[in-house]
Amino acid sequence: MSIGTGNHPKELWPGVKATFGGTYDEHVEEYSQIFDEMSSDKSYEEFLQQKALGLAPLKGQGEAIQYEDTSQGYVSRITNLTYALAGRITREAIEDGQYESIASRIARYIAFSIRQTLENVGANKLNRAFNTDYTYGDGQVMIGSSHPDNGTQSNVLAVAAEFSETALEDLLIQISTAEDPKGNQISLIGKKLIIPPALVFEANRVLESMGRPSTGDNDINAMRNMGMLPDGVTANHYLSSSTAWFVKTNAPEGLICLNRRPVEFAKDNDFNTEDALMKGSVRKGFGMGDWRAIYGTAGA
Repeated sequence: MSIGTGNHPKELWPGVKATFGGTYDEHVEEYSQIFDEMSSDKSYEEFLQQKALGLAPLKGQGEAIQYEDTSQGYVSRITNLTYALAGRITREAIEDGQYESIASRIARYIAFSIRQTLENVGANKLNRAFNTDYTYGDGQVMIGSSHPDNGTQSNVLAVAAEFSETALEDLLIQISTAEDPKGNQISLIGKKLIIPPALVFEANRVLESMGRPSTGDNDINAMRNMGMLPDGVTANHYLSSSTAWFVKTNAPEGLICLNRRPVEFAKDNDFNTEDALMKGSVRKGFGMGDWRAIYGTAGA
């Protein structure tokens, strides 16, 4: 980004009442509602799956106890990447500008851009959750039916369906029957519903109604009554699909955001050109360890 008197000529003359379009109010930070943040001090971090033990076999009298080895499963690697943007403003543009400091405004533009970048990078993990071009440690897509654990396991809704009370109940049941890599039953529960803005109103009706939504029956709202999805609902405005929806679970080491370096801003002057320089950068890594952390469907 380079700004001089040529590409911002109106700012050199009186008569402009105000400027607009560079920044707007932002949504509250949304990627942190999906990813568990962890500090990092390396170029990349690896998350290793461990396979525990299966069921204990029957031991007959006088027989030796059987031994079973634990084993290593797949490895998920999350790499920290740097996102950065800079601006250059000529000395003449600073001297001749008639309004608010161009430099301070460009600094806000850079901050806005970096924030938007992080939101898009995070949301793209879900946008590509069903895309076979993007796979993780087990060689599978983020959300699919062929995760190679004790045969194959699935974290995609068995029958793709648009968001509804019935579809959400089916996915929560599927989550509750999840198994570990050895086929043992585990206490996996849905913690948070993740939806695009197009489903906000329907999700509110499904989860917050005292009775069953969209019926004339006097049934209770079972999900509300049972305290399902204790972390509530988050609408993500950076999801590209208006029909896909997801449920984040209590599986540890699941959706991860590594913080290698926080957002930093700096400014300086170029000795040769006398231009003002400013930049912003951040270093983060987005990825997934255990696929059991997220279930979902692409929708209808």
